[in-house]
Amino acid sequence: MHTTTKRLAVTALAAALGVSTLAACGGGKDDSGSGDGKKSKTVTLVSHDSFNASDAVLKAFTKETGYTVKVLKSGDAGAALNQEILTKGSPRGDVFFGVDNTLLSRALDNGIFTPYEAKGLGEIPAEVQLDRGKHRVTPVDTGDICVNYDKKYFADKKLAPPKSFDDLIKPAYKNLLVTENAGTSSPGLGFLLGTVGRYGDDGWQGYWKKLRANGVKVVDGWEQAYNEEFSGSAGGKASKADRPLVVSYASSPPVEVLYAKPQPKEAPTGVATGTCFRQTEFAGLLTGAKNEEGGKALIDFLIGKKFQEDMPLNMFVNPVVKDAKLPELFTRHGVVVAKPQTVAPEKIAENREQWVKSWSSLVLK
Repeated sequence: MHTTTKRLAVTALAAALGVSTLAACGGGKDDSGSGDGKKSKTVTLVSHDSFNASDAVLKAFTKETGYTVKVLKSGDAGAALNQEILTKGSPRGDVFFGVDNTLLSRALDNGIFTPYEAKGLGEIPAEVQLDRGKHRVTPVDTGDICVNYDKKYFADKKLAPPKSFDDLIKPAYKNLLVTENAGTSSPGLGFLLGTVGRYGDDGWQGYWKKLRANGVKVVDGWEQAYNEEFSGSAGGKASKADRPLVVSYASSPPVEVLYAKPQPKEAPTGVATGTCFRQTEFAGLLTGAKNEEGGKALIDFLIGKKFQEDMPLNMFVNPVVKDAKLPELFTRHGVVVAKPQTVAPEKIAENREQWVKSWSSLVLK
C-alpha cells in the first residue's frame, strides 16, 4: 500500500506556495562506512522524504554529542518502511524515523527495531507510548488528519461550516467535499480510519454509502485534493477549484499563513475538529545498526526540547514532550483537537487491507 505522511503533505503545500524546504543533513565528513561503529562520528537517520529540521538544531546535536547527522530520505513512509523490512538485520542507517500508528504493527511484527528506553521518556504522555514496556519505538510527534474548510466560501454563502462527521452527510454540504483514495494516500487512509473509530465495525460502511450519496469526490492523493480541488488553498485560489471542503491536516491553516506574502492576520482556512484522526510518529533504533551508540543519542535528542520545539514550523506537527513550547504563529493559527478519533495499531494491522478493499468497493465503484 502506498502511503504518504503528514510531512510529505506539508512539503507539497510549501512547494505549491513557492517555498523550498531544507534538506536535513548535518555537515562534516561522512565516516559511517568505517566498519567500526564505536568510532564512527556519523549517525544515519533513515526517514521519509519530508523530514525537516533547522540546521542550527542539527549542529547543536553535533556539538552536544560529537556525532554528525546524515539523513537518508527514502520516499514516503510506506516505501521507506518497506526498504528497512527488506534489509532487516543489515540496515541502511542507525535510526528510522517516520513510522506512524497506521503502519506501526507491521514494523514491529517484522522485528526491525532493537529495544531502547530513551532518556526523557517520562516527559511523554503514556497514551502515545504505544509500545509501552518493550521500548522498540519512541514517540516523537503527533498530528491530526481533519477536514479543512474554505472560510470565504462559507461566509459568502452564509452557511455554517461542518463541525463533525455527521455534518458531512447533510444535504447542505452536498458535492462540497474532496478526499483522497484510502488505498493510495495517508490522509485518505487516516480519514477512513477516523470513520471506523467514530462509527465502529458495523457502522462505517453505512456512513460511507451516505457520504458517497452526498457527492464526495475522491482523488488519488493529497496534493491533487488540496492544491487542485480545494478552493481555500493558495493553489486552489489560482485555479477553478470548486470544493470548499478537503481532507487535510489540523496544521494546514498555519502553513497557509506562514508561506503567504504578505502574511494574513487570519488563516483563510479552518478545521472541522469533529472529523479528526490522530497520527503519532515514532523513531526506533534499527537492528544491526553500525553506530548503535550514536543512534541512541539521536533518539534521545529527538525527544529533547531543542528538537521538539523546532518541529512545529519545520514539519508542522505537535511535539510529544509535555512542556515543549509552541511558536506563536503555530498556536495562533493552529487548532487544538481535544478528542480525535483513534484506532488501536493492532486492530489497524488486522483489518487495514480488508477495510481498504471494502471502502474501494463502496466508494470507487
